[in-house]
Amino acid sequence: MTMPEGFEWVLPEADGRDMFDALVIRTDFSDDASWTAVVGELRRPWGPDSEFPARVQMVDAPAWSGATADEVLAAVGEDEYLSVVFVADRHAMQSPTRALLALSTVWEDEGDLDPVYYQDLIESPEPREFRATPTAVHAVHANVSLGNMGFAEFAVAASAEPEQVLWRV
Repeated sequence: MTMPEGFEWVLPEADGRDMFDALVIRTDFSDDASWTAVVGELRRPWGPDSEFPARVQMVDAPAWSGATADEVLAAVGEDEYLSVVFVADRHAMQSPTRALLALSTVWEDEGDLDPVYYQDLIESPEPREFRATPTAVHAVHANVSLGNMGFAEFAVAASAEPEQVLWRV
């Protein structure tokens, strides 16, 4: 994806943004009805008894059309408070589950690790992505941001599901 001239990624200032706001970036604009459904699901209260208000920032800008996972990660890489970002890509828009792509922003490149100390990590790198339904987004974001659970734990849970999608936490 080539960003238009003058386009720059802008997140709200860190002091004016709550770390519990999940970030969802739309990269597929082929199905507005599906996107509307995703937005509706993301705005619902969440938690065991729906006791938590939905906190989400959505980027719905056509400039992001067709952005790859690597491009999204590069764009959000400067935000030190962001642990996970969710992408509404073509797969999400065409899937009956509307499973968003969850991307870890703290993914390590094993190429820079010393094999003497990090051999296990080099041989079995942490997962960088998994799919999650919009109903799982808030719990994933909150738990990863707080350090209650690691991104890899959610990725493993998603991979254990028949459709490889994390449904609810």
